[in-house]
Amino acid sequence: MRCAQRCCVAVLALVLAGWLGAGLALAQTASPSGLPLPRFVSLRAEEVNLRSGPGVRYPIDWVITKRDLPVEIIAEFDTWRKIRDHQGSDGWVHQTMLTGRRTVLVSGPAGTQRRLRRTDKDDAASVAVLEAGVIGRLLQCPRSSEFCRIEVEGYQGWLRRDEVWGIYRGEFID
Repeated sequence: MRCAQRCCVAVLALVLAGWLGAGLALAQTASPSGLPLPRFVSLRAEEVNLRSGPGVRYPIDWVITKRDLPVEIIAEFDTWRKIRDHQGSDGWVHQTMLTGRRTVLVSGPAGTQRRLRRTDKDDAASVAVLEAGVIGRLLQCPRSSEFCRIEVEGYQGWLRRDEVWGIYRGEFID
């Protein structure tokens, strides 16, 4: 009898440990959207209010006035997303102000120029010259290349990954 009780307690303890472990693992990876964090998205609207907290009762800290600007979602609460821009400014926005359409920002100090290349080679011919701060639509970042293919105002070409902000190192888009 005593052995049966010990076995029952041991089995119950194992079941509870497994259940709690699965719950903790789920809590670490789950977000309200079910999508991974952090991740890049872009601004849907021409004017987006960055709030100090997740709700309209929180004050507006910043107003971003750049449609399609890539931003990084770093946290989620209900229908609110905490985002960070390329300068490190962060705040909360409603999910309707964001789109999953991927864009990138040409990086570098003001006045920096980057060559948009015809192919994904450093010595490829230029299609256009882009200044830092220009936003392009992200088309492709293949595993086999250090370049990403983007489109800017009808021009398509390749920029080095380290010349844009809006894609993670080791992230590939085909």
